[in-house]
Amino acid sequence: MPNDDKPQDAETSKSEALPFEMLGGEDAVHTLTERFYDRMREAEPKLADLHACDPDGRVSEEPRRKFELFLVEWLGGPRVYSSVHGHPRLRMRHAHIPVDDDMIRAWIACMMHALDTMRLSPPLRAFLDTRFADLARFMKNRA
Repeated sequence: MPNDDKPQDAETSKSEALPFEMLGGEDAVHTLTERFYDRMREAEPKLADLHACDPDGRVSEEPRRKFELFLVEWLGGPRVYSSVHGHPRLRMRHAHIPVDDDMIRAWIACMMHALDTMRLSPPLRAFLDTRFADLARFMKNRA
């Protein structure tokens, strides 16, 4: 029987929606991922070239799906990424890529463009802008 005296934390509270849910779930994360990588190809080809690409310069499906799974989990959705790929260990997995201020700027610009195409409430958008910028800056490994 549940203990009604015990306060619920943010993870177990049903009254507070997770960013994953507020965004629109898996379909919305898929759309965001597609728009992010499409923008990368259009506006930041050097960034796109860091990934496996098809002959037209489009980032291939494998990195797209892996990033999509990461985003689903990172935003509070099902923990599929970790069950398939293990702990994200983002800095370790990207250590071979020189991440400097220019790369961070390019990545953030692509993500902000992708978010611009989504119908998001102002509070959710502000939250995601901050979280994605923090994530990108966390990856910096070059002066």
